[in-house]
Amino acid sequence: MASAPEQEAVQEGRGPSARPAAVLNGRRRRTADDTAQTPVWPGAPMPLGARFRVGPDGVAGTNFALWSGGAEAVELCLFSAEGAETRVPLTELTHEIWHGFVPGVLPGQRYGYRVHGRWDPWTGARWNPAKLLLDPYARAVDGGAGNDYGRLPPEVYGHVRDWPQQQVADTVRDDRDSAPYVPKGVVVHDDAPDDEWLDDRRPKTPWADSVIYELHVRGFTKLHPGIPEELRGTYAGLAHPAAIEHLVRLGVTAVELLPVHQFAHEDHLLRRNLRNYWGYNSIGYFAPHAAYAASGTTGQQVGEFRRMVRALHAAGIEVILDVVYNHTAEASELGPMLSLRGIDNRGYYRLQHDARRYADYTGCGNTLHVVQPQVLRLITDSLRYWVTEMGVDGFRFDLAAALARSMHDVDMLSPFLAVIAQDPVLRRVKLIAEPWDVGAGGYQVGAFPPLWTEWNDRYRGAVRDFWRGALPDVRDLGYRLSGSSDLYAWGGRRPYASVNFVTAHDGFTLRDLVSYERKHNEANGEGNRDGTDDNRSWNCGAEGETDDEGVRALRRRQLRNLLTTLLLSTGVPMLVAGDELGRTQSGNNNAYCQDNATGWLDWGLLREPGWKALFDLTSRLIALRHEHPVLRRRAFFSGRAHSADGLRDLAWFTARGTEMTEQDWYAPAATLGMYLSGRDIPGRDARGVPVVDESFLVVLHAADHPLSFVLPGPPWAERYEVVVDTSREDQQDPPGVEHRAGTEITVPARAVLLLRVVGDGGTEA
Repeated sequence: MASAPEQEAVQEGRGPSARPAAVLNGRRRRTADDTAQTPVWPGAPMPLGARFRVGPDGVAGTNFALWSGGAEAVELCLFSAEGAETRVPLTELTHEIWHGFVPGVLPGQRYGYRVHGRWDPWTGARWNPAKLLLDPYARAVDGGAGNDYGRLPPEVYGHVRDWPQQQVADTVRDDRDSAPYVPKGVVVHDDAPDDEWLDDRRPKTPWADSVIYELHVRGFTKLHPGIPEELRGTYAGLAHPAAIEHLVRLGVTAVELLPVHQFAHEDHLLRRNLRNYWGYNSIGYFAPHAAYAASGTTGQQVGEFRRMVRALHAAGIEVILDVVYNHTAEASELGPMLSLRGIDNRGYYRLQHDARRYADYTGCGNTLHVVQPQVLRLITDSLRYWVTEMGVDGFRFDLAAALARSMHDVDMLSPFLAVIAQDPVLRRVKLIAEPWDVGAGGYQVGAFPPLWTEWNDRYRGAVRDFWRGALPDVRDLGYRLSGSSDLYAWGGRRPYASVNFVTAHDGFTLRDLVSYERKHNEANGEGNRDGTDDNRSWNCGAEGETDDEGVRALRRRQLRNLLTTLLLSTGVPMLVAGDELGRTQSGNNNAYCQDNATGWLDWGLLREPGWKALFDLTSRLIALRHEHPVLRRRAFFSGRAHSADGLRDLAWFTARGTEMTEQDWYAPAATLGMYLSGRDIPGRDARGVPVVDESFLVVLHAADHPLSFVLPGPPWAERYEVVVDTSREDQQDPPGVEHRAGTEITVPARAVLLLRVVGDGGTEA
């Protein structure tokens, strides 16, 4: 038995390693069953995780395999339905992988690990066998960390959280058992998907034809009146015909789901009776978040997720996952011990020179060490799993620059990007980067290599600034409307490398963008300090909701302007769920913890004529994109004349009806005319026939007064027909008004006109 001084030394991180196997601080571990009664065969080190199979001699059981590079011993912990724990030592070790086959362990079995090793935080060693750890490869997860306790209990921390000397709090090991309080993995029958899944057909929508719709599984379905109440807030709710009908009517081609990997709630939120709503706090990279399952949490969530994907695919809608591989829910060195920290802290996380501290390029306390082979393997195994076994069609990578860092700097030749580029599964799916992180040199818009598309926040900034009257000139707007060639016309990249957006989950909704100039995040409990102050918004004359009908009408017009600009721009448009309905968060621009009416869609808005008209306009604009290839080009514009008459694929016009000069681009302006030629589209269809379309003139006018605009004459057009006029509230019927080329028309204040060319500049009228 260890002496008192030796125990004290271990507690403070100065002494020898923790006791292996069944002894901790000189005391035998008491378990529900004697471990000797549970047989364990050698099993195999591959694949990692828990895999049910039929073993030697036809015996059914589960193979368990866990990587832990510096561990001294690993115990597999099996839990009964009542919570009784049985510990099974894994004694086989192959290439740092602890493994064993346990006969009789069937799908539905809950499990975790206890990993033994040194406790020495000063060198980054934080093994603590008192803490039950979630398998990083768990296919399903049951339970959560502190979800029902109003706070994270102290038992879930590897260190003594309430140590009086706070400056060394994380160095004193906590020996209390965490098993009752932490999530547990669930054995899943991976090789037996539902029969219906075998009939799944992926839409495989080309990038140029894509329209992305960012939504939250729970928030999109929670209040939908057409979804049965027991299915609201779940994968099954999103698969319901009532939910899919809205997506089909709108015309989007892909849903981008906010994180559905198993995630945990932060202690500071639980203490304020809040929850992590968005889910950017992952702890299980293979497991669908259990709280979104209507069917159960002991493996049923896997089948429910698959059925959701299949239902969306049957409607022609792809599924893209927003994934958070840059950090985990274990936070900084003061955070809880749930999985990777206790398995091999130094192997999974980037540590500072002072190895007690974490390198934090994410703003969330830790950063995964992606250059380490086992971490890179974890991420790519997870990605392939979601593609091959769960059916998803692509990924949006949160803070992707953090994944592209080699040792310190962002490196576009980093191991992560190199592995993705050569992977036969992953290089064929949609890959979207959020091309920044919070570290030095982390802003990388336009820098990601071919295969990747990017969230283009420069598009967001330029369009917001134009419509609020804050652009000094229209140079930047011209680039953004035409595909951002200044950012992406290199290395074989195409216009669809730019994912254009005006709003995203993070920030104001579209309605709030024209209703608030200041954030109103008081409900988050952080003194309104959270969330960005750079909103680039304009409240149209009143802060927040108002009874002034003039202000309300102007706001609705501004919404039409923003949506029309987005959906007529070259690139891939991304809408946020509810923006087409006028959804508001009451000025909260950081609703990450608002799992309530603030974060949920209000479907009652569709019953209000003004918001129903906004939905109709959005749907009609998306239909126009689908009908006209000139609005979704696969190659950048050249701006050069391709025929004797001087007609070019792209031309820019002033209100005088003349082509813009260099001086015009630098002059202050609130008006811009963009001519898109349908007869100069590069590329051919599947039969090799050149693609030809109609031609269009887009006029954007952001000033607060009407404007006389001269329509360009030959060779651009003989006549023009008005297709969209955002000054009109009701867009059910197209305006249908024709104007002769060369004539002067009146463009209403703050409006977009889309005019179809009649008689020239495109196909024959």
